[in-house]
Amino acid sequence: MPRFEYDLVVIGSGDAGGTAALVAAKSGLRVAIVESGKWGGSSLNSSDVPVNALLHVSDVLRLVANSTKLGVSGNNVRYNYPTINNWKNVAMKRAGANSDKEFKEAGIDCYEATGRIISKHEVSAGEKVLKTKKILIATGASTLDTGIKIQSGVNYWLRENIFDMVRPPKSIFIVGAGSTGCELAQFFIALGTEVVIADIAGRLLPREDEEAGQVLDEIFEREHIKVLTQTRVVAIEANSPYKRVVFMRGGEEKSIRVDEVLVCTGSAPNIDVGLDNVKIKHSRNGIEVDAFMRTSVKNIFAAGDVTGGQSSTEKSIIEGRVAASHIIGKTKNVADYRGLIRVTNTSPQIAEVGVTEDDCIKSDRKFNKIILPLEAVQKANTSNFYSGFVKIITSKGGRIIGGTVMAPEAATIAQELAYAVRFDMHVQEVAETPHAANEWSELIRVACEQLCR
Repeated sequence: MPRFEYDLVVIGSGDAGGTAALVAAKSGLRVAIVESGKWGGSSLNSSDVPVNALLHVSDVLRLVANSTKLGVSGNNVRYNYPTINNWKNVAMKRAGANSDKEFKEAGIDCYEATGRIISKHEVSAGEKVLKTKKILIATGASTLDTGIKIQSGVNYWLRENIFDMVRPPKSIFIVGAGSTGCELAQFFIALGTEVVIADIAGRLLPREDEEAGQVLDEIFEREHIKVLTQTRVVAIEANSPYKRVVFMRGGEEKSIRVDEVLVCTGSAPNIDVGLDNVKIKHSRNGIEVDAFMRTSVKNIFAAGDVTGGQSSTEKSIIEGRVAASHIIGKTKNVADYRGLIRVTNTSPQIAEVGVTEDDCIKSDRKFNKIILPLEAVQKANTSNFYSGFVKIITSKGGRIIGGTVMAPEAATIAQELAYAVRFDMHVQEVAETPHAANEWSELIRVACEQLCR
């Protein structure tokens, strides 16, 4: 029998890899992590934590600016961007961004190197070869190459490095109107930047609920964010001291001059880890895994964005836990995504659970639905906030199978829908559950009551 230095080597320290490593180490396994980038992965370093920290600032600016009717003057509101950047850095440090401290405290050996699979039981970490019983690939994903022609010498931003910007530009063109693109559009507009956002799809948030995209489009119009749908960006060129973005829209080639460009399109799995050395089945869409997160090589697992599908912190954590449980060998759990909440941190926040109306239509599934505007509850009046809604989708038998919340604190409100979807609750059960009066959560109760009629 071969002698192994480790029971498990994890390639990647993000949500999936970090979660699995900590669970495995806690169970007594000898664990190592190999990380080629920043410790903690994208969630801590380039997406959830820095985005939410900055969006909190823009939310404060927006709240004060829109509080004149409440008797609060927002005419002289100012900001200091270096201080904003510092706040973002403080939030990231508190969350443990780019730190291996938690892993080392758990007894995990940490290697700062590029990890590659050499054989079924060997992973290279730089010049060192780690011998291990099992391997977990959790290398995540990076911004997809969209084929945009970039003129030599022209600099542009990606969502991975946009937070290195030292000052907000006077104008910015955002390529991609998905969740991250829309979030950052609102961040920059709150700072006074002129914002243009474009997408090849016919609406904002093409992967999310259609009504959410429509409401957000109305909000963007009020905030003077220019939206270009059905638009394909073909080139980014120098136009000193600006950048020239060339795009096709309505069958015509057009262009616009801006100070900065942010490419915020979809993601591609990071699969360049030596998969062919052990003949792991994969495609450009990601590594193939079963319900236990096992690859085609039985002692090698994969979890998180590297397996493809829509990028999600919550999904990655679920898959990391499932992989760890099978690596340890104590359970037969499978990845269960019922009740998974998908959040877009625009203002207002958008949270979706379960199936969407489009999912039901495409699969010919019979369903009932209700769309309830925010003004249906008193909290909208006392907060002077009306842009948003709650949509609840039920089976013909009245079981809650999905829903969308577009409101302040939407992710918190949607947690109730997550329980309902996961535990197959009937709409009447939720309608009869006491809810705090004059709070946003009443939206769920009122919507369910109306569905019962």
